[in-house]
Amino acid sequence: METLKKKIDFAVIFSVNRANPNGDPLNGNRPRIDYDGFGELSDVCIKRKIRNRLMEMKNDNNEYKYSVFVQSDDNKLDDYPSLRARAEGELKKDQWKDKKIFQKAVCEKWIDVRSFGQVFAYGAAKKGEGVSVGIRGPVSIHSAFSVVPVRDRVSSIQITKSVSGEGDGTKKATDTMGMKHRVDHGVYVTYGAMNPQLASKTLFEDKDAEAIHEALKNLFDNDASSARPEGSMEVVAVFWWQHSVNHGQYSSAVVHRSLSVAPKEGVTDPKKIENYSIRLTKLEGLTPTIFNPNNVNIERI
Repeated sequence: METLKKKIDFAVIFSVNRANPNGDPLNGNRPRIDYDGFGELSDVCIKRKIRNRLMEMKNDNNEYKYSVFVQSDDNKLDDYPSLRARAEGELKKDQWKDKKIFQKAVCEKWIDVRSFGQVFAYGAAKKGEGVSVGIRGPVSIHSAFSVVPVRDRVSSIQITKSVSGEGDGTKKATDTMGMKHRVDHGVYVTYGAMNPQLASKTLFEDKDAEAIHEALKNLFDNDASSARPEGSMEVVAVFWWQHSVNHGQYSSAVVHRSLSVAPKEGVTDPKKIENYSIRLTKLEGLTPTIFNPNNVNIERI
């Protein structure tokens, strides 16, 4: 089993139109916004979507290709009620007795563990073994931020429920008030990297990197909800820089800065992707693979 040998950097540009890309539970589920008014998607939110896409991938025999450890309660492929139950149900008892054996077992079993890492801190149970293992994954992902502030682009509407949630239905229900929030338009960018040194410790392979690449291309497939109607969020482009050496030809900061997304000159209120300028600065010896499904204009400088 050969692990990832060459560093990878990546970036994803995506658009949001009349959707709530990531609600903030501390702010009435309004779209996340930083102190400067820029829209934000947390790295945890992005990883959740990547996990969901990995869970959907199938092989030629229509079998699921990857096992995922952190599955959400509303989107599970098994019947385990908790993460501990999944770990106990899928691992043998003797694999819990040694930290190195345990780490190898969980990394071999679950793609998200060998990709993002995971903390396993479970006390000893009556019929099992306790474990405390922290795994640092080779794949790091930034929170996504909007290109321009979206504070003034957030709309809120009041909604009501006028049906009886309880009782026998003979009495008129009292309308229940609620609020829904959305970003009318925004273009967001996130960055990430894959570290070969850490990959060697978690058994992360080239095929795992390619699986995440595919997940990023289809990040919002099967992701619709009341807050994010189908088609309201779309991947505009994915940039994939594979270095020629283990430690990388350039630092991730330099690679990520080579991509610039900004409103076009003279555009003060961008409302569609065509109102933005996407520029890619040339890095000698490092050319990215670009997924550009809508053929948006990317200027190379």
